[in-house]
Amino acid sequence: MKLGVMVRGRKDTDYLKSFQQIKEMGMEYCQIGFWDTGLYTDETANAIKHATEVTGVKLSTLWAGYRGKVEWNFTGGPLTAGLVPPAYRAGREEDLIAGSAFAEKLGCNQIATHVGFIPENYYDPDFWGTVISLRRICSVMKERGQTFLFETGQETPVTILRAIEEIGLDNVGVNLDTANVMLYGKGNPADAVLVFGKYVRDLHIKDGFYPTDGKHLGKEAAVGEGLANFPLILKRLKDVGYNGTYIIEREISGEQQIKDIAKARDLLIKIGEELQLD
Repeated sequence: MKLGVMVRGRKDTDYLKSFQQIKEMGMEYCQIGFWDTGLYTDETANAIKHATEVTGVKLSTLWAGYRGKVEWNFTGGPLTAGLVPPAYRAGREEDLIAGSAFAEKLGCNQIATHVGFIPENYYDPDFWGTVISLRRICSVMKERGQTFLFETGQETPVTILRAIEEIGLDNVGVNLDTANVMLYGKGNPADAVLVFGKYVRDLHIKDGFYPTDGKHLGKEAAVGEGLANFPLILKRLKDVGYNGTYIIEREISGEQQIKDIAKARDLLIKIGEELQLD
């Protein structure tokens, strides 16, 4: 199994140290997530490439953020997240294309992001505005040999599927976050694979719970302590031919984060052996 860890790209991130920790834990892959687009510099790219050369840890996907305020809830979220809000769309389109250019410097051919609360109504103007914006972004990425990935969460699985179909390009896929589907109350991650499984190109291995009120997301949990059925998720991914990485994400910090990542690694290895995953 191609096991890895999510790394946060910040001003103070020590990429060599982060990659060495991944290697010491017996894993060889990572995603790097950026919100500060000002870090898309040659200096950052060189630091990441150096860390890769020294450790052998490989980058599967660049997770690209964008400008402006984002609220992670059900009230302000639809007004601020992703490409859906018209007021932010043009600027964030530029940011994602900048992320694509930075990924090219790194030799990375996948870029993921949260697109936002895409309307389920096929005739909603914001559905089509978002699709048209994504079509432009994906066209640029296609010229660079890159694939754009929807990070799951704010949309129902069938809405993501519909958006992919309407974009109409062959370099569009899904970064399945196994917790976010539940945290946003949009579905079950194992069942989501039945909807868009053939488009899954990368994973965030994460766990959590459904929302318990109408304004706030559900809570994240350590892998194996939430509601995600990982044996079933991985089996269904195997059934659709998934051969990408398994990127562990734990959105806390400190010693407990390291312990939870190790626990998730061990669980994935056990499931992988049972399912005879490569």
